[in-house]
Amino acid sequence: MTTDPDSFLTALRLSDSFLPVGGYTASYGVEQYINEDRIEDGDDLQALLEGYLRRVVGPCETIAVANAHAASGAGDLEALLAVDERFHAVTMPREFRESSTKAGAKLCELLAETDDRSAGACATGSRDNGGDSDDLESAFAETIATDETPGHYPVVFGVVAETRGLSRLEACLAHAYAFVTGLLGAAQRLGRFGHTEIQSVLESLRPVIAAVCERRVGDDVTAMVSFAPLAEIMGMRHERADRRLFMS
Repeated sequence: MTTDPDSFLTALRLSDSFLPVGGYTASYGVEQYINEDRIEDGDDLQALLEGYLRRVVGPCETIAVANAHAASGAGDLEALLAVDERFHAVTMPREFRESSTKAGAKLCELLAETDDRSAGACATGSRDNGGDSDDLESAFAETIATDETPGHYPVVFGVVAETRGLSRLEACLAHAYAFVTGLLGAAQRLGRFGHTEIQSVLESLRPVIAAVCERRVGDDVTAMVSFAPLAEIMGMRHERADRRLFMS
C-alpha cells in the first residue's frame, strides 16, 4: 500500500461518485429488484450487494482490474487486450456490457481532457508502446477508439490506477468501493432507503470489500468468471421494463 499523497488523492477521485463516467445512470439490476419488491429493507439490500461482491465484483471485476494493472505495469498490450476480451465474454446481460464499455470510453475521454499528464496517455496515440505504461495507456485508448477492443471500465480503471501510482490492491479496493457506493446511491435515489440506512449497509459491507479484493487480487485472468444468475436475470428484465429510472 502506498502513502504517496498524489496516488491517494487519485484513489479518492476514481472511487468518488462525483466522477462523471455515467455510473449514476446504472443500477446493475438493483432497480428491477426494487420494482419487483424483492428488496424490503437494509438487510435485504446488504445481502444483495454482498452477493454482488462475492459472485461478480470479486471473481470478475476485481480480477479484471488486477490483471489490467499488471499488464500496464509490464507494458504488455496483448495481455491487456486479453483481459478485456475475457471480461467481455463472461459479462452476459447486454445492459451490463454496454454500461461498462460506455464508462470505460468516458474515463479515457475525461482524463484526456482534464489531466495534464494524460495529454498523450489517454488519448489516441502510437501503437508502439515500447514497454512504457503511459504509452500503453495511449495504445489501449486507441484500440478502444477504433473498436478493436470493447474497453470495459474495470480494465481501463486498472490501467489508469497503475499509471498514476496506485498498487494493485489499492486499485481493486477503490474500484470495489465505487461499485458498492454506486449501487447504494441508486437504491437511495429509488426512494426506498434513507441516508442513515445506506451508511449502515456501507459500513457492514466494508470488511466484505476488503476480503474479496485481498482474495482475488492475485488471481490469473483465466480465473475470471461471473456467476450471479438472478442478478443477470434482473438485468435482462430491466432491459424491457416499462418503468425505468436507470439506463441499466
